[in-house]
Amino acid sequence: MSFTLHPRLMADTTVLGDLPLSRVLLVKEALGPWLILVPRYDALREIHHLSEQDQQQLMRESSAVAALLEQDYQAEKINIGALGNLVPQLHIHHIARFSNDIAWPGPVWGNTQGIQRSEEVQQALAEELRQELSNIAGFSTLNV
Repeated sequence: MSFTLHPRLMADTTVLGDLPLSRVLLVKEALGPWLILVPRYDALREIHHLSEQDQQQLMRESSAVAALLEQDYQAEKINIGALGNLVPQLHIHHIARFSNDIAWPGPVWGNTQGIQRSEEVQQALAEELRQELSNIAGFSTLNV
């Protein structure tokens, strides 16, 4: 698969690893944890542009990531969305939400004040999530 991560996604996230279809990213914003799945195809904009097999794989990966966030972080709600208005590359947000988070109960977009985790906290969370993601079939850090 040919794949280049959009520059804005690269700047705003930490790469955690790869699932069979998707690169897994951790958003630097101090909310969540907030993960993004990016199917590893260049110039892909929409879920329906994937083959049926890849659509099914994306759903498996999305469900596994949502379950991880719900179970391991006791999230009250998992917000999942693929907007792509600013970053056209297909990417699917998975956000663990809590009634005490800064944006609750509204959407996170435009409601978080843009506060980012310190590099130290980001790296510690990234390592924790890599360990948890390693329980999902096919997760690898070898390709990042």
